[in-house]
This record gives sequence, structure tokens and C-alpha cells, in this order.
Amino acid sequence: MILVVAPGFLTTVQDEGRRGYRAFGMSWAGPMDRYAHAAANLLAGNPSGAAALEMTMAGGSFRFDEAAYVAVCGAEMGAEVNGAPTGNWCAFPVPAGGTLSFGTVRTGCRAYLAVRGGIDVPEVLGSRSTYTRAGIGGLGGRALAAGDLLAPGEGGNGETCPRSLSAPLIPSCGGEIRLRVLPGPQDDMFTPGGITTFFSAPYAVTDRNDRMGYRLDGPAVRHVGAADIVTDALMPGAVQVPGDGIPIGMAADCPTTGGYAKIGTVIGTDLRLLAQARRGDTVYFIRCPEEAAITALREERAAYAAIAESHSDARRGG
Repeated sequence: MILVVAPGFLTTVQDEGRRGYRAFGMSWAGPMDRYAHAAANLLAGNPSGAAALEMTMAGGSFRFDEAAYVAVCGAEMGAEVNGAPTGNWCAFPVPAGGTLSFGTVRTGCRAYLAVRGGIDVPEVLGSRSTYTRAGIGGLGGRALAAGDLLAPGEGGNGETCPRSLSAPLIPSCGGEIRLRVLPGPQDDMFTPGGITTFFSAPYAVTDRNDRMGYRLDGPAVRHVGAADIVTDALMPGAVQVPGDGIPIGMAADCPTTGGYAKIGTVIGTDLRLLAQARRGDTVYFIRCPEEAAITALREERAAYAAIAESHSDARRGG
């Protein structure tokens, strides 16, 4: 078992998300930074979508009663095993009785801790992801608390030596970000000047951000008329523009419907950049053709394959 000695600011269990229920009002949940989540799982020897821990702004402290093999990816939180630094974007063993601890974030916003075998919590609607607004998934539908016990799942055999991702597979976390956006579906509700503003002006991340969405600050994006629409489907990545003209980027726990005009949708590959942004970071929106979005997705999948292959090479002693 894994004892939660200290939970950190907001630590939840997340797998790849709860798909197939948005028509019934159920959000996806899942990781805010899907790349870091998948990379941690693959480094630990798990399927990319296995249940892992997502830590926000400040990490927790965890005591392992049995030896384990774990991986840490995403924001830099100064991971240590029994007081010895481990590094980031890497996998390493934790001895029986050992304590893996994290501090406050240094770069980025969210870090992921994967344990070989995954985190064994009950599935709800086919997923182990925590959706706190509905109180389902994870451990009782809530963030972790001190004294909680987590059970690792059944893990396969493999190497237990420390290893790290190669530099080309490690993305940046935080700072100035550029989000590629597919225009629409209601971009015709904005003036030409408003669209120019959206795709050229810098926006600042405010402190009004969470797993549901990011409110930004910057120049207003002008509508042709009213900002409201007949409520329609909403998904992570959608950029709503309410009556004040200031964009709001939707994230993993966003509602399934919304009533503000959407000027565009951030491509899935780039959502991790917003998830790793903090108050004061600068955001630019970049117009993205569909072909470029498809290429970005293929490159992301190729990176997962490269990480998985590096794990296989290590197991073979290559």
C-alpha cells in the first residue's frame, strides 16, 4: 500500500478520462496534461492511460510499504526519495518503507506520479478518473487527504534501474505559450477586428483558473452582436468569449454544454501548454489549419511510441 503522508495542494487520481458520457452531462475528467501523464505511465511500464496521480502547484508525500517502480513527469516539484533528489521526466525505484516527497512547483503547474501497475481504485462509468464536481471516481470522488491509502495495481516485471527521457521528448512547462487554434464553430459571430485581436494580442493567465477552465486577461474580442448563443456542446479546448470579450479556455473538467459563442478550439496536443500555465504567464492564440492539427497529433503519438520503445529496449538490456 501507499500511504498519503501529505496530499499536496490538489492531488487526484486520473486515468485517460471518462469517455462516452458527455451526451448525458458527464465531463471527461482525466489528466490536464495528457502528454506528461502518458509519459509517466510509459516510463513506469504501464499502458499510457493507466491511473496515476496528478499534483497541482504543490506535491504530496507518499510512503511505500513495499518496493515500487515509479515515474515522475510534468512540472518540476523537486521530487526526492528519502531526501535524495530523483530528477524529473524519469523513472526510478522506491525501496520498501521509502518516502517519495515533492515540494512546491518550480516550473509549470502540474506533475504526474505513475506507479508500475497503476493506481487501483474502482472504475466509475469505465474510468478511474476523479471528477470532484460530481464526486465520482478516484478515491471517493475527491482530492487526496493525509492518511489515505492507495493500492498499486498488478504490475508486470521489468527493469528497475533509474532512467530518463531523452531531451527531444521533454517539452517545456510554463512561461510564454502559443496555442494553436482551429477557428469556429461560431467565429462568424465576431467582427473582423475582433478576430484579428484574438489571433495577435497577448493574453495573461489570471488566478481564476482550475481544472474546468482558464480565464484570461487582455484586449477584448468584439462580437458582431450579442455573445450568447442557444446552448450547445462544449468540450476541452473550446475558447468561449462572453459579453466582456475576454477569452476563456475550457479544460478537462469543463461542462458538456455552454451558452457563449466559441471563437475556436485549441488543438488537443496544445492543451497541455495551458494546463502547465500559471498566473502571469503569457498566452498567444495561433490560427491552425486542420492539416497542421493532424500532423501535431501524429507527432504526439510518435513520441508515445518512442517512449514505449525505449522502455522495451531497457527491458531487453539494450
